[in-house]
Amino acid sequence: MVKKDSKKILEKDLYEPIKRHLINQGYEVHSEVKDCDVIGVKGEEIIIVELKKSINLKLLIQATKRQKVTEGVYIAIPKPKGFKWSKHWKDICNLLKRLELGLIIVSFLETTTEIEIVFHPSIYRIRKSSKLKNVIIREIQGRSGSYNVGGSVKEKIMTAYRENAIHIACCLEKYGELSPKKLRELGTGVKTQSILSKNFYGWFEKVSKGIYRLHPEGKVALENYNKAANHYRKLIEKNKNGVSE
Repeated sequence: MVKKDSKKILEKDLYEPIKRHLINQGYEVHSEVKDCDVIGVKGEEIIIVELKKSINLKLLIQATKRQKVTEGVYIAIPKPKGFKWSKHWKDICNLLKRLELGLIIVSFLETTTEIEIVFHPSIYRIRKSSKLKNVIIREIQGRSGSYNVGGSVKEKIMTAYRENAIHIACCLEKYGELSPKKLRELGTGVKTQSILSKNFYGWFEKVSKGIYRLHPEGKVALENYNKAANHYRKLIEKNKNGVSE
C-alpha cells in the first residue's frame, strides 16, 4: 500500500489510530485532559500518550512531565518518510529509553493505518562500559598536553596517535634518516613501525628497507602543530643519549 505524505499529517491525525489501538487493548480512552493528549484507563492503570509530528525537545519535556502522573507514558509520531533504523534513530531510541518513555510509530497507508509499539516504558539501568572507559584513559595518557579547544567543529583534533606521529617527525627532523628501532630507542613507542608504514598523514617516506626520513609534508605539519612539536623537541634534547649526531 502507498503511504501518505508525512508532511501533510497533523498531530490530530494520530488520535484516531491511537484511540482504536487502546480500545482494542481494553482501555477507556479520554483526550485533552489537563494538557494530556490521550489518556487510557484500565482499572487502576493509567497510560498517557503524547502526540507529535516529530520528536523534539518540547515533546520530551511534555512527556517527562506526565511521569508525575504515571510511569506509563508514551510518545507517538508518524512514521517518517524513508524511515530506516539508522545510528541516529538508535541514538534517539536510547535517549527515550533513558527517559523511561515508550515509543509508538503510526504508519499512514492509503486506506488504513498501522500501529507499531517500538518499546514500552521501563526502568532504565545504565550499563557502564569499562572497555570504553579504558579507551578514554589510554587516549588521555597518550597525550602530552591539552592542545584542543572544547566544542571545536571542523578542526583537526590533537589525538594521542597524532602526537605519536609528531614525536616521530621531530626525531627525524633532528637526526635525519632513522630506523623504527632507533626511533623506539628515542622513546617513540611500540606503534612506531605501524605509524611509519601506514603513513596515514603522509609525513614520512621510506628511503630504503627499514629506513625512513621526514617528508616535506611532515615539515609543514611540524609548523602547523608548533606547540606539540616544541614539546617533543625539548623532550628529544633531554634524551640525547639515544642516538649520536
